[in-house]
Amino acid sequence: MRMTCLFVSLLAAGLMESAAAQSLSLSPEEERIVSLVKANSSNALALLEKTVNINSGTMNHKGVREVGKVFRVELGKLGFKTQWIDMPKEMQRAGHLVATREGKQGKRVLLIGHLDTVFEANAPMQKWERQGERASGQGVNDMKGGNVIIIEALRALHGAGALDNTTVSVIFTGDEENAGDPKEISRGDMVNLAKRSDVALAFEATVLDENGKATGTIGRRSSTSWQLEVKGKQGHSSGIFNADAGYGAVYETARILDTFRQQLQEPNLTFNPGLVLGGTEVTYDGTAAKGTAFGKSNVIANSATVKGDLRFLTPEQGESARARMRSIVAQNLPGSSAQIRFHDGYPPMAPTEGNLKVLQLYSKASADAGLGPIAALPPGQRGAGDVQFVAPYVDSLDGLGATGKGAHAPGEDLEVRSIEQGAIRTAVLLYRLTR
Repeated sequence: MRMTCLFVSLLAAGLMESAAAQSLSLSPEEERIVSLVKANSSNALALLEKTVNINSGTMNHKGVREVGKVFRVELGKLGFKTQWIDMPKEMQRAGHLVATREGKQGKRVLLIGHLDTVFEANAPMQKWERQGERASGQGVNDMKGGNVIIIEALRALHGAGALDNTTVSVIFTGDEENAGDPKEISRGDMVNLAKRSDVALAFEATVLDENGKATGTIGRRSSTSWQLEVKGKQGHSSGIFNADAGYGAVYETARILDTFRQQLQEPNLTFNPGLVLGGTEVTYDGTAAKGTAFGKSNVIANSATVKGDLRFLTPEQGESARARMRSIVAQNLPGSSAQIRFHDGYPPMAPTEGNLKVLQLYSKASADAGLGPIAALPPGQRGAGDVQFVAPYVDSLDGLGATGKGAHAPGEDLEVRSIEQGAIRTAVLLYRLTR
């Protein structure tokens, strides 16, 4: 892990230096593409406003489909073959929008966005509001802004005739914020597109570094859940710690969690107990992510449940962490027992040389367009995202979307200029990849 972090740091620094030293002016064709992006900037914001004002929380299937229809129309205008892919009814997800163009020129590129937001279907709607150089609204940067960047980059390329004979695929998922199970189905179409592509670009929000400069994401940590079940001997509290009664379920739970804290901490690894229930009667509803607990202060608790989150950067780091957690869980206090189960969600996107090369191309495109070089974002600073399902099959880069604040919270906003800037960077990169 130390070598991985050093590798990323050194190459990221090298990218910045290389882009600054070797920056070239844009070609006449690229200049035309940039001018087309700029000429349509006001329409791009109108498109963003239209989609932001549609409530599309993951479980608001109607809203997700409505946003999909808006983008489907735009992609159809650009010569893409489009289709809506429904998910099986029992999965309770709206489905995905897929758009494709087939050609024989240059790299085959997959562009990834998502239609849904984190907000509940019945949550108060926070509509689009423009205040100077910032705009707010539900999903404005996570990630309807990123979707619009994709559309506007493709629109400029189409206007310049630069999409002809290229292979470009677009997938806008309808459940990124709460991916449907089984993942083999909900992400199957995305994986199939990745296997037919050379490069994948994802448009989650661009994260700025401490100097306010844009970054790119070459690695993202996994999102894995775990559930800890602990049992103890119920009895009168006056007998706690003795040979017959033992320590009870709550003390055993505390031992396990605190040992995790003391022994597992390392770079790019986190393990968070998000819910703890303990007592003599415990119930947990996984669908609603809530539970109940009953117990009295003079009774030793006989059961406890913990729901947690585990994030790691490489499969090897994940396997090591799970093995150590199982070992800690097995070292029970007297009179108690425990077991831990893991459920894999989003796989890790490990930093690779291929991902770094894509970042270098993106950084060069940005610098050549006068928008500055792009550094690699430390993987620990991002959560999980759809790109992680395709990263094992294709060189990938994420974080090409809008810049803003407050994602997943009331008041979510973006920097208005980041839509145009993102579309310029993406359009130049796509032009170069597909030549």
